[in-house]
Amino acid sequence: MIATGGVLAPLEVGGRLPRLRDRFETAGLDALVVTSPANIRYLTGFTGSAGLVVVTADGALLTTDGRYRTQAAEQLAASGTAPAVDLVVGGVEAQRAAAAGAVVAGRAAGDAPARVGLEAEAVSWAAQRRWAEVLAPAHLVATSALVENLRLVKDRGEIDRMAAAAAIADAALAEVVGMLGEGRAEREVALELDAAMRRLGAEDRAFETIVAGGPNSAKPHARPTARPVGPGEPVVIDFGATFEGYRSDMTRTFCVGGGPEGELARVFATVGEAQRRGVAAVAPGTTAGEVDRVCRAHIAEAGWAEAFEHGTGHGVGLEVHEAPSVSAGATAILSPGIVVTVEPGVYLAGIGGVRIEDTVVVTEDGCRPLTGFTKDIAA
Repeated sequence: MIATGGVLAPLEVGGRLPRLRDRFETAGLDALVVTSPANIRYLTGFTGSAGLVVVTADGALLTTDGRYRTQAAEQLAASGTAPAVDLVVGGVEAQRAAAAGAVVAGRAAGDAPARVGLEAEAVSWAAQRRWAEVLAPAHLVATSALVENLRLVKDRGEIDRMAAAAAIADAALAEVVGMLGEGRAEREVALELDAAMRRLGAEDRAFETIVAGGPNSAKPHARPTARPVGPGEPVVIDFGATFEGYRSDMTRTFCVGGGPEGELARVFATVGEAQRRGVAAVAPGTTAGEVDRVCRAHIAEAGWAEAFEHGTGHGVGLEVHEAPSVSAGATAILSPGIVVTVEPGVYLAGIGGVRIEDTVVVTEDGCRPLTGFTKDIAA
């Protein structure tokens, strides 16, 4: 296991519920039912796969089933939210009844029916109909990004954990990159990379690891295949680690057996410069769309505007893709504590593709990379 840079700062979980309640009036809510697992974890520290949180003006309730009875109690205590969050353990019907009871408990006699928010991105149509029955006569309100917007700016504890995840990924790639010159299959390299991250202290990979060589590297989200990596080929490796729930995301593109030649050499140089310019553009007060524009303009000048077919980046945290989007026209204004990726790419069918990506945290005067593996091309 690699060193994580000393003692990690604690997560500031206790102040999150009050900050969420501060948004209720603007959102027109009396309560919010939180069903997104990442949002439940953010608000309470609970990491189980089944549960929900009901937040009212003066209380909060976590419900889950019997599999998580002990875990839920332990994690509420560890996060410091136990005094402020009640816990109910039972079957689905018992959980829904407890949720309805929490909403009713927050209303005085004679009050109008409560306005209860449901997370629109996390609730299916069928679930919405069930909630309408369970919470009647409450008026249901579709909400969007109430908790996600709180998650946008990371506290020191969150950044420490993301830095630890990035350090694990850096060390894992250092162990595995030599395999590229041995003619190993993409799948084999990906498997070894995943195993190395686990061995070095990751609780999991951050997402499905991408190892794509030769013509497969021209597919931005290629899945590893049984195809061997060959000499002279570009190999895109896009991967990340998860540490205490928080994720890293990094892409490096290598050329097997030496430097690239011909048009591929120009692609490497262009993407590398676009990525450097994009990282340099990340600063407080800059819009996410401007970071995308900087990268996209340089690639367009080289004649490959149509070959850069995805956004320049995205936020990272408890999920590998979260706000803000770093894409054309994105209006989110960057501020200290926001973590984003910068990952321009060029993909040429029949030739190959190049993508270079770092995860960076916005600072008071610019940004600081969390991912640190060398960008040397040769492998």
